[in-house]
Parts: sequence; structure tokens; C-alpha cells
Amino acid sequence: MIGHTDNVIDIDAPLGFVWERTNDLRGWPELFSEYAKIDILEETAGSAVFRLTMHPDEQGRVWSWVSERHWDRDSRVVRARRVETGPFEFMNITWTYEALGRDATRMRWIQDFHMKPDAPLDTAAMTDRVNRNSAVQMKLVKQRVERGRQVVVAMDEVPSNTRRGGDLRTLLAPPNAGTSAGFCGAVRLEPGEGVSEHYHPYSEEYLFVARGRLRVDLDGEPVAVGAEQALHIPRNVRHRLTNTGSEQALVVFQIGPLAPEPHLGHVDTEPYPGETVLPDRPVGKAPGPAGASATATAAAPGGPAGHASGGGAEPGPVGRSSPAEPVPGAHTVPAVPLPAAITDGPAGWTAVGR
Repeated sequence: MIGHTDNVIDIDAPLGFVWERTNDLRGWPELFSEYAKIDILEETAGSAVFRLTMHPDEQGRVWSWVSERHWDRDSRVVRARRVETGPFEFMNITWTYEALGRDATRMRWIQDFHMKPDAPLDTAAMTDRVNRNSAVQMKLVKQRVERGRQVVVAMDEVPSNTRRGGDLRTLLAPPNAGTSAGFCGAVRLEPGEGVSEHYHPYSEEYLFVARGRLRVDLDGEPVAVGAEQALHIPRNVRHRLTNTGSEQALVVFQIGPLAPEPHLGHVDTEPYPGETVLPDRPVGKAPGPAGASATATAAAPGGPAGHASGGGAEPGPVGRSSPAEPVPGAHTVPAVPLPAAITDGPAGWTAVGR
């Protein structure tokens, strides 16, 4: 007899957000109640070998084993197996993900295994245990992933982007808050400082001047916006921001809906401050105003795998390293940590292989 379990849960969060959070191996002790720590032994862009250590069981025993894991972002499938099998002859695991809607994802865990003759439980008993514990852990994962969307982010917790001028910070976006309709942030501008001209081919932008005074050039026409005033910028309208006041300006922006891919969300129409040519990072023609001379630009290079981009281009799931620098107007920010782990939910050394 081969043990086989198939467990499913629906999570109220976008597919990309669920994928990243549940495949961030370093975050597993915060996501599952049964794991005390994880040690990454080897990792590549699409795989990892790691040691899982559980919390002590009822008898005070601590169980640990090595597993390997491979993921395919395109098919949204993860396959894993135990390298150190312990009481199992083998343990093979498959996770799949299906988008049910903009804010809903179905996650499935399939486990196939067989117990060794001298194991404390036979295969039938282990099947029952795995099914029970999978239901417990899936419910907990659902709660923690959904709670992870209700996140408070401060400006000093995310990287600054000064490439197009000012001190711009993307605060809430798909990777760190699971947003599905847009993203928001803020930019600080010193007197005389500005943000170079660009437009958004897929999104509207909403500006709110929290402090200071701006001139916003819309398709070349200047518009004055003062403190505690807001401005709507329709899609495809070229816009440039300049601080015309005598104090630092603080401007809050919200952009939505999201572009199909992050690199299509922001099109530059003039060089960055201090440069003489348009950014040399074209990745394709984005729709835009007739006659506009511009290129769609990719998200900033240089970031490792892990929570660095949103929308349709999720990176590999291993790691919480320093994120790539976000591009103003592209939904690309690092993730913030999950809330502190909750200690509810039973553990059990024979619960889930992973």
C-alpha cells in the first residue's frame, strides 16, 4: 500500500502573493506552527536543499530531516522529496496553485509515501495523520497569508529610489501587501527638485500633496497643486513633477490598475536628471500617446531572488535578501516580514514531509 493524501484550501489573496509567501523557505517557521527553524544547505534559482527542525514533541524529542525542493513558476508547481527519509521508505510531495480570481488562490498539497517496516506507524495510520495535520497547517497558512496583506509599512522600511529625481518610496504593492488593483507610495522633493517626465499606459495616477507646493506639467501644460490638494492623472498623460515651494514637498501617489507586467507600467519620455539620453533599458513598446517618443523600461536590475517584483513577474521563492531597487511607477518593492509566528496548532514528527 502506498500512502496518498490530497488536501486543498482556498486563500483570499492573489496567486503571486500566495506563491511567494508559501515558498519563502526562510519564512516557514513564521508560517507553519510545527517548524522551529530551517537551514538552507544549497540553493539555486529553481531549487533548494534544506534541513527542517521541528518543535519538541510531547516527549521532548526534536525531529529533523533534510529535504530538497524544486519549483516551476510558469506552471505554478512545486515538487519535493525527503532526502533523509527517517521512518519513511520515501516521501514525495507536490504543491500546485490555481488562481480562482483576482484575490483568490487554490493551493493543493499532494503527498505520496510508504512507511518502513520498523516505523512506529504503518502506512494507513500515517495517511490518517498526514491528512489531519495537513488540514491544521493549511488553515494556519491561510490565516497568516491573508493577515500578511493587512500590513503597515513606513517610508524608512523600504528602499529609496532617486533615479528619476526626488526620494521616492513604493510602500504598498503586490509583493509586500498582496495588492491586486494597484500600488501606492510617496516621494519627497526638495525645493526645485522634480521627477522626470513619464506616463503610465495602463494606469491612472492619483497625487496628493501632503506638504509643500508642486507644479505638475500634464502633456506640457503646467498645473499648480498646493498642500492638501489632490490631482488625477489619466492614463497615457505625460507628467513631470517640480517642487516650486521653499520647503520640502511630500507627495503621496496611488497608481492603478496594475500593468500586465511590471516593466510595462512606466514609460519614460525624457532623460533622468543629470543625463542626456533616455534610459537605455527598453524591453518593448508600451501603448501610449500618439507621437510620443519613449521606451517602456524594466524594473531595476541587481536584486536577488525573493519578493522583489510583483504583478506578472514573481521571482524565485527562496530568500529574504536585499531587494532590487524599485522603479517609480513600476509595482516593484521588497516584501516586509510576516507577522510574528502564532504558536497554535499541533506539531507531530510524522505530520507533513515537505
